[in-house]
Amino acid sequence: MTDTATRADWLSIVILALVWGSAFMFMSVALEGYGPITVATARTTLAALVLLSIMPMVGQKLPGKDPVLWGYIVVTGLLTTAIPFVLLSWGLQYVPSSFGGLAMSTIPLMVLVLAHVWGDERIFARRAAGVAIGFAGALILIGPGLFELGQSTAPLAQLACLAAAFCYSVSSILTRRCPPVEPLTLAAVPLAIGSIVLIPLMLWFEGVPTWQGLRPGGAILMLGLMQTAAMNLLRIQVIRSAGSVFMTLVNYQVPIWAMIYGTLLLGEDLPWRFYLALVLILCGLALGQWRALKGLLRGN
Repeated sequence: MTDTATRADWLSIVILALVWGSAFMFMSVALEGYGPITVATARTTLAALVLLSIMPMVGQKLPGKDPVLWGYIVVTGLLTTAIPFVLLSWGLQYVPSSFGGLAMSTIPLMVLVLAHVWGDERIFARRAAGVAIGFAGALILIGPGLFELGQSTAPLAQLACLAAAFCYSVSSILTRRCPPVEPLTLAAVPLAIGSIVLIPLMLWFEGVPTWQGLRPGGAILMLGLMQTAAMNLLRIQVIRSAGSVFMTLVNYQVPIWAMIYGTLLLGEDLPWRFYLALVLILCGLALGQWRALKGLLRGN
């Protein structure tokens, strides 16, 4: 953490969790009127336009001609926008929105494993136990779907959501290794890369989108302008003020809010295994990140 977290930082963490936790609900609503690629494309493009327009206002420019930096930016753009947005949008056609939030809670656990494999951080006994407990929760989350592959679309949709989480995890490791670049630039340019990739795919597979009414159309606007653009700006502010470790507190809240939104606002009837999976994943996450979590709660 760069500085002691302020009250504004703690409030920002709560806001981020509340808003990001609702993203899966809004994706499910947007899918009522639009195809999955259109939902992913609209979300990415709207956010890219907002953040790119802000860059010159704060004196930031596009990165130079460093091929290594651009390599990181292009791959990051694919792994944080184009690929996972499509995977999530497609998957949420067949599984409850709450499943998406629960799948995203496995990201920090995946990051621990990937960081160990790539030599960034070592997994010691407590972290290994946390990862094992967390992934046991992920297996329970998928549940009967493991035995229904090939019989219905739901198991593939579940795997698509987990694959999206894996994309975010790989991107997290690459972001650590990325050459120095302004945070706003690293948020805006990958979104633009994702948009460039997604727009032709949308036009080819789903055609030019038209307004489908306030409910799905409003959900898309919320996804692009609030969930992706505005919250990325807030995320950057929190990281600059309190540090990236402090940001991990969001991971504990997003799946909880995703389940609350799905149950109360969308009327999703969640199986008991979702709640058991949530407990195991959060316990595994807390155990794996215990040292950092303890330091945050103590304010040092």
